[in-house]
Amino acid sequence: MNSAGRINKLFGTEGGVMLSLHAAFPDDFDATTTPLLVTIDGLEVPLWCERFERRGQTGAVAAFADLNTDRRAGELLGLEFRVAECGEPDDDDEFYLEDLIGFEAEANGQKGTLTDYYDSDANPLFELEIEGRSVLVPAVEEFIAHIDFENRSIKMVLPEGLLELE
Repeated sequence: MNSAGRINKLFGTEGGVMLSLHAAFPDDFDATTTPLLVTIDGLEVPLWCERFERRGQTGAVAAFADLNTDRRAGELLGLEFRVAECGEPDDDDEFYLEDLIGFEAEANGQKGTLTDYYDSDANPLFELEIEGRSVLVPAVEEFIAHIDFENRSIKMVLPEGLLELE
């Protein structure tokens, strides 16, 4: 995934930022369904846009969920971002995360079932039933290694400790 742009400077007083868009930025970008991805401390972090307005071919103004102050938005200045690519099962087939309910799930070598999906713009979650217990895990593309629609199975790679008992 190549860089699609850079976060340049603050815009307004409530955490808005000005973006420079590279040629790789998709013309059909939908801010309501696709996050911008930045790398912070070696981790890929999705930034969900609460507001996204194009300003010509190479610019945009954005505001991100949970970043409503200039100080928090200022931490992003200078970062390159990428656009998450949709993991579509076939060329033009569309699916929803709810469609994965009932799939056999394997997460970090543990087997179970994906029993539910909780939709939230800020923090969508999968509920996994693994070894007789329910575990909530973020429903993010970065944790999904493979989806096999034919065999109704999903393989996930989760951060260490996420499946551990408290």
